[in-house]
Amino acid sequence: MKTSKFLFVAAAFALLALWPLMAGQYGVDLVTKIMVFAIFALSLELLVGSTGLVCFGQAAFFGIGAYATVLLTPQDGAPSLLWLLPTCVLLAAFYALLVGALSLRTKGVYFIMVTLAFAQMAYYVVHDTPLGGGTDGIYLMSKPVLGTLLDLDKPQAFYGFTLACLVGVFGFLTLLLRSRFGRALAGIRVNEQRMRATGFSTYPYKLAAFVISGGIAGLAGFLFAVKDGFVNPELISWHLSGEVLIMIILGGLGHLRGALIGAFAFALLQEFFKSEAIFGEFAKHWHLGLGLAIIASVALLPRGLVGVPDQVITRLRGRSGRVREDALTEVSHG
Repeated sequence: MKTSKFLFVAAAFALLALWPLMAGQYGVDLVTKIMVFAIFALSLELLVGSTGLVCFGQAAFFGIGAYATVLLTPQDGAPSLLWLLPTCVLLAAFYALLVGALSLRTKGVYFIMVTLAFAQMAYYVVHDTPLGGGTDGIYLMSKPVLGTLLDLDKPQAFYGFTLACLVGVFGFLTLLLRSRFGRALAGIRVNEQRMRATGFSTYPYKLAAFVISGGIAGLAGFLFAVKDGFVNPELISWHLSGEVLIMIILGGLGHLRGALIGAFAFALLQEFFKSEAIFGEFAKHWHLGLGLAIIASVALLPRGLVGVPDQVITRLRGRSGRVREDALTEVSHG
């Protein structure tokens, strides 16, 4: 990671660490929610931006992690974080293993449709059966604890734990993508046929990335369930898969920083267009404003928000170059 990129990420995480000291309860709650979705966005970035696999069923793994959190919590007391969190992540990863083992045998639009089909299967399991409480959803009876050290029922403690998870996931994926495994994924994204020709069996690499991605999405689902204390089938709907895909496109595909920026930008745009103080009655139609803003950003920023600095520098260099050329022309004609 270049120095400028490292400083940006370090400054962002430092600001998040200091945020509870500067913001009120609403601000802390909002940023906690955004950090959960940033973890979710990082999970999809591993597939789409780093491996070239456009998955439209990522919400299934997110929802499984959330539902497992609620269903595995005992009725008579707070569960231990030490067993509940790994179990939820492993269940999401296991479903990702099943989905990936079948869907990765297809390519292109067929891969997209198969992942969507598996997500819809999971959706209807919780939507139409008593297991997931149907359309009403189910409530989390008690939030997990880690002995006397950590109680996730406390907003400040949960904020710190979510931030630690975000930093851990970001660091893990950074190391993963810089490893031999990560370079193999980059090669698959650029030209899978050439990777096969050089002797790489690409299927195991793609399956491993799919399982890791599912596990990270399950972690985000766990955090979401603990934060809200409630889950419903909308957590597995294709709408959520679409939203997280928009996040990484908005931030900039191929960059872990882009997933973070995209998650924050998407959530803040939602809050902006929902504001009745700014838009009055039009705030009821916030989807329209959000859609127009996303269309404009994609049209004007093809590399996403993460590419804005380079785009500005390129334009400034172009202007300075034109100024020098004009000056030389005037001198030659003078």
